[in-house]
Amino acid sequence: MHDIAILWDWLAFAVRWLHVITAIAWIGSSFYFIALDLSLNRHIDGPADGEEWQVHGGGFYHIQKYLVAPAAMPEHLTWFKWESYWTWLSGAAMLAIVYWAGAELYLIDPAKADLAIWQGILISAASLTVGWIIYDQLCKSPLGNQPTTLMLLLFILLVAMSWGYNQVFTGRAALLHLGAFTATIMTANVFFIIMPNQRIVVADLKAGRTPDPKYGKIAKLRSTHNNYLTLPVIFLMLSNHYPLAFGTQYAWIIAALVFLMGVTIRHYFNSMHARKGKPTWTWAITVILFIVIAWLSTVPGHDTYEEAEARVLTPYEQRFASANGFEDAHQIVTGRCSMCHAREPVWDGMHRAPKGVFLETESDVAKYARQIYLQAGISHAMPPANITDIPPEDRAKIAAWYRAGS
Repeated sequence: MHDIAILWDWLAFAVRWLHVITAIAWIGSSFYFIALDLSLNRHIDGPADGEEWQVHGGGFYHIQKYLVAPAAMPEHLTWFKWESYWTWLSGAAMLAIVYWAGAELYLIDPAKADLAIWQGILISAASLTVGWIIYDQLCKSPLGNQPTTLMLLLFILLVAMSWGYNQVFTGRAALLHLGAFTATIMTANVFFIIMPNQRIVVADLKAGRTPDPKYGKIAKLRSTHNNYLTLPVIFLMLSNHYPLAFGTQYAWIIAALVFLMGVTIRHYFNSMHARKGKPTWTWAITVILFIVIAWLSTVPGHDTYEEAEARVLTPYEQRFASANGFEDAHQIVTGRCSMCHAREPVWDGMHRAPKGVFLETESDVAKYARQIYLQAGISHAMPPANITDIPPEDRAKIAAWYRAGS
């Protein structure tokens, strides 16, 4: 079983790597085309809606945009879709590997909602689907012709989901799921709306028909939503590395404010690319929002030492707490790691436990058995630079304890 833990961790690493690579490709092309569209010179003669000259890599590029479609179908047409699809697919795989397979540790918080593992996973998966349905129906309603009102309702939906996730999941899982919820909307926009509309336009061109401009208008609205949602999604996906973002009872408010920051930042760059000036006031608002977020993050959201000590262990924790070698492992971890991984760290300059991981009580150590095994048992990742001088024989005891429990 201990070999499976190693393989599983490397699988998670590989999928995370794929997720980051495909996300870079998707976000990069998205940002490029938004900037290109806004910067086009539209004071030109001819059927094109605009053009732009660009220089890169020692060459010059002459780009033209047709508002609906060119007069004839070009022989070669590049579609931008797989970047989006693979980003979502790899993200869904990460969700399953980390939060579904590790539901007892990362997904479910018994202090918030006493859920069975299958219930937590069901809520996780169903919420992503329901979110898309609600959003899509809003866009297809008459509100689709009122972009500002639609964006406001979308923000309210996101705030409501942020609060809802925080009621049932751990803080870390709540923010991650809000990011997945938003990313699902973005990819579904590409799969169900943008690409089908483009295929209709291509089919009309091949058949010699004049494409209806409404398809381009609908796709442009969804693309604009994706543009403004991108930065908050990146923040939410990275938030699991920063306990200050998720380790507070106000994590759902922090997430809501992050969406506003995404709007202010993108508005600045969109305005700049469209040559409509540089609205520097957006940066002032962004800084104010960031300060409010930093202040909210100081409000703790974890249990006290006494509450953790009195907590009833889950079956997973009981297995490792009763395994041979647990007393030695617990003594080693509390003696070498708890000065930082504590609810009130005593290490100089340390104000929050790294990644929100506490290693003080017996339930703490049993809860993070797998991470302790990987980080301090078979590797020297923790503590950093072996600063508390864990000898090889202690690491061997940690590894033996985990193997006994697994």
